[in-house]
Amino acid sequence: MKKPPHKIILAHAIAGTLACAALYAGWFHAAAHSAPAVPAPAPLLVREGHRLSVPAGSPLRERLRVDAIGESTSSHLLSLPATVEADPARTVNILPPLAGRLLALQVRLGDTVRAGQLLATMSSPDLAQAVADAQKARDALALAERALARAQGVNEAGSNAAKDVEAARSAVVQQTAELRRSEARLRGIGAGDGGDGRVLRIVAPMAGTVTALNVASGAVLNDTNAALMTVSNLERVWVGVGVPENLLGQVAAGQKATVTLASQPWRHFAGTVGFVGTLLDADTRRARARIAFDNADGSFRPNMFATAQIELPQAAQPQVPSSALLMNNDSVSVFVEVQPWTFERRPVELGREDGERVRIRGGLAAGERVVVQGGVLLND
Repeated sequence: MKKPPHKIILAHAIAGTLACAALYAGWFHAAAHSAPAVPAPAPLLVREGHRLSVPAGSPLRERLRVDAIGESTSSHLLSLPATVEADPARTVNILPPLAGRLLALQVRLGDTVRAGQLLATMSSPDLAQAVADAQKARDALALAERALARAQGVNEAGSNAAKDVEAARSAVVQQTAELRRSEARLRGIGAGDGGDGRVLRIVAPMAGTVTALNVASGAVLNDTNAALMTVSNLERVWVGVGVPENLLGQVAAGQKATVTLASQPWRHFAGTVGFVGTLLDADTRRARARIAFDNADGSFRPNMFATAQIELPQAAQPQVPSSALLMNNDSVSVFVEVQPWTFERRPVELGREDGERVRIRGGLAAGERVVVQGGVLLND
């Protein structure tokens, strides 16, 4: 009895499938035994106690940079805020010599004046009294000199005693002293020529700039210790630097400094610390260090803000890039190369920071090789 055609086709399909499966199984078995073995990848790191080794073939070798550290002897730059100040030795407060009334101001704030230039005029009853005293002393001296001449003539004629001549000579001496006193008084208040006793001329004692003006025309001047104005010679100025209390032991006269003005940040002015003040400001806890500069072109103006960089001498110390430093809890460490591509973590004591480089006060010696880039890849 013949089988139906569809069953014959199904039987042939099953037989063909089984034959293919057997063939592929045999091929895969032969291929598995004939293919070469793939080697295991090299480890990134090998730990040997406290040391880490980067084996050949590790991709870390391309990402780590190791350099020998050098020793720095350069000065440390201490940057501090500063302001421009007029030199006190070239600054004069103009005081009213007498009480009275200010009649007129001849200058304005910021004006440049020359020595002897008229600054203001004022009136004062005391001026009239001083002029009158000088006139009386001058007249009294003239009278005493005439009396002496008469006494000497009479004495030569034998009509009076020598004591009369001595008395007349004494009167001349006393009146001369009185005249000198009254004239000195006039010179002291700036009225050496006497004038008419009604208007007192106040003139500039030196060339400079009016840097402060405290009164206006018509003001009544009762306090002779209150300045009318201030004249400062700005051809040479000071830059005052506030030095914090904890840095006073490091800043000293003679150290080099570079000053940059806030108004001209592209310019750098080289100078030397002139002196450091002995007193601290009670509020800021800073002492004042001053650097003198010539100011012929007027670049420095009083009360300008500035920045002063003072060069502090430093002992020779190892110096590493800041990228070499690794933070571990409360300590700072670097990886030191103890053998080729073998590293050991070492704690270090940091010194001053100079830009992108840091001085090392302890833990490293100049010439040792450290990981300066990529050390974080070795960090636990």
